[in-house]
Amino acid sequence: MYSKSIQKLIDAFARLPTIGPRGATRFVFYVLKASDDEIDDLIGALQNLKKEIQLCSFCFNPFEITEDETRSRLCTICRDASRNRSLLCIVEKESDLEALEKVKEYHGLYFILGDAMNALRKDDIANLRKAELELRLKTPEKFGLPDTTFQEVIIATNPTTEGEATALYIERLLKSLEIKTTRLGRGLPTGGELE
Repeated sequence: MYSKSIQKLIDAFARLPTIGPRGATRFVFYVLKASDDEIDDLIGALQNLKKEIQLCSFCFNPFEITEDETRSRLCTICRDASRNRSLLCIVEKESDLEALEKVKEYHGLYFILGDAMNALRKDDIANLRKAELELRLKTPEKFGLPDTTFQEVIIATNPTTEGEATALYIERLLKSLEIKTTRLGRGLPTGGELE
């Protein structure tokens, strides 16, 4: 059994996504061997992250705070007047938004759900920003986007069981809003069968 201080840090690291107890233990022993400068850099980076990054008031995309962003509370994507404000792409997480932006083919706005739901666990629904999504679709002006009317919502969840369950849930949720809802297209692999 490890000392209380070591175990407390292992438990803290193990709460991070995809980090289990073994990985967390490796992190702790790396930190123990690190120089004071390395530790100070790590602590400083974590403190700056909390001070200098905020979530966009519309899409929940994290962005670095500058004077302009502090006033508008919108990320650079949502503030960009050249974006198509009739399109909204719904993604599961921040990394999905970044992946779509790298392709440079989509020029609308985004909304980050914050998670995906497992079809077998109804508790996952609470982790989705479903109420926030409905509010932003109905009243985007309240979140810093005047003159915005969404005509199409693109559901861009991952092609996993959780992503499919989330997409179906979001489609049902949006049905009452009478906004065109589409999904990302997917091709069939060579030699694949439709069924």
